[in-house]
Amino acid sequence: MTKGNNQNNLKQIIDNLLLINLFIVIFFAIFFVFSIIMQLNGIFIFIDFIQRAWNPLIVPLITILIIGALVNGINSWWRRKLLSREEDI
Repeated sequence: MTKGNNQNNLKQIIDNLLLINLFIVIFFAIFFVFSIIMQLNGIFIFIDFIQRAWNPLIVPLITILIIGALVNGINSWWRRKLLSREEDI
């Protein structure tokens, strides 16, 4: 395998993991809204689960999502900057 192919495969794997992470975060957001509605109806088991899972599970998932978005934005900006610099030469 060539170096470019390895980098492309690694990028594809990271993109897939970040996409899975996004869907998990969306699932927990919907589950959070559901648990709030259930709490208003007097059923506290779902909100208790969210409270127990918040620090060890949900916060790292959100952090990975935000860091992935920032790295992607910085990478995109950097590539555009390099492309415009190459066109000027």
